[in-house]
Amino acid sequence: MKLFICLFVSLIFSSEVFSQTESNIITVVGRELIGRVENGESIREVRGDVILTQGNVVITCDLAIQYLAQNNAKLIGNVIITQDTVTITTPEGFYYGNEKRAFSDKGVKLDDKKIILTAQIGEYFFNESKAFFKNRVKLFDTVSTMTSDLLIYYRAEDRAVSVGNVKIMDSENIIYADSLIHFRNEQKSFAFENVAIKNTSNNSIIYGDHLEDYRLKSYSLIDENPVLIQIDSSKSENDSLLSIDTLIIKSNYMEAYRDSSNKFYAKDSVKILRGDFASLSDNATYYRDDEIITLIKETDSSQTPRMWFENSQLSGDTVNIFLFERKINKMDIFNNSLIVSQNLNFLNRFDQVSGQNLTLHFDDDGLKRTEVFENVLSIYYIYEEEEPNGLIKASAKDAVIEFQEKKVSKVRLYGDPNSEYHPENLVTGKEQTFLLPKYIFFTDKPDKDNLIKTIKNDFNFNR
Repeated sequence: MKLFICLFVSLIFSSEVFSQTESNIITVVGRELIGRVENGESIREVRGDVILTQGNVVITCDLAIQYLAQNNAKLIGNVIITQDTVTITTPEGFYYGNEKRAFSDKGVKLDDKKIILTAQIGEYFFNESKAFFKNRVKLFDTVSTMTSDLLIYYRAEDRAVSVGNVKIMDSENIIYADSLIHFRNEQKSFAFENVAIKNTSNNSIIYGDHLEDYRLKSYSLIDENPVLIQIDSSKSENDSLLSIDTLIIKSNYMEAYRDSSNKFYAKDSVKILRGDFASLSDNATYYRDDEIITLIKETDSSQTPRMWFENSQLSGDTVNIFLFERKINKMDIFNNSLIVSQNLNFLNRFDQVSGQNLTLHFDDDGLKRTEVFENVLSIYYIYEEEEPNGLIKASAKDAVIEFQEKKVSKVRLYGDPNSEYHPENLVTGKEQTFLLPKYIFFTDKPDKDNLIKTIKNDFNFNR
């Protein structure tokens, strides 16, 4: 009797089934078939070991409710949909035969042997080989994991477009963005708005609004509002972003090379801050393994690299800054080198030294010794018990200047030394006449507090 009922139902609906084109027909088999008509629409339920087939799309589930006129089917229980290497699983979903589209809002997983894609809501277009997933989206492959609010996956191109709270992780980096385009085969990504790339090995983060990351080349660039922050192990109690030794580099363009050179390049209005140190230049290269920062004046029209440390200002055409345990240990300045130190009690008095090249040595207390090479000229103010007592002008081939408690304690001149003392009564009120030929006092020192405020306003640091 059951077999007769099934055959009878099949005959009733046969005209509607065959009204579909042969390639568009959804065939259904199962242990039990029940047919009915609701609101003039022919419906059949198939239960038990259900198999639906449309071309090369095969679906298995516990229960299928087929709407014949619409050529759709509701799929319930242990739903598995396959097409070639694509497998989609979900507890419950829909299949739209005319569009060859599957949909589920009950939690869905797609596996195409290249990636695994999961989300709360997902649909797949079989003709276009395209997936559209949203709500708690995760994409896994052998190299990386990506999460987002929404993701479109183009299988033929191995391309994923993610939108909303995007995060992509691999063994070296974590990238955050508002939106991201990822090419899986080429291992390259393009990220947009509120971008952050975090290197887990050196505790550095690069922020910006547009990122291009080429993983196979170990290379990244940010060309919109880039900022690098390398956070030291200590942090301020009231500020989770910065400690006294946190390195900040801001410019208009940045590149990061994660290959054997492990270098970071910034150009156009480069600002560097770390503790009491600040610099401004057209470009900067940071060799992270060697802990060396290089600033270069590339053309005559380029601005001179300048640095500020405590109460001193330093400048020259080329600067190499050597770090040790992320603190300044030594600094070499080449060509047109100049140091200007302002007395904080007598603000119109500037100690000055110029030469062809300079080498500065630092310890935990600050600047300890300066070596000056070729064409040395200097002006140093003298103080007796914190009161001004004239100045000394000197010249030589080379010089060594020693510092104690942030003040000049000893000056040694070598090679045709010459010095002259100017008593205080000839100096007072005439300080501006005691300036070296190369003297310049820069007033564009980057302000750390303002820079931090700007960065915090632009980017989300809670990631």
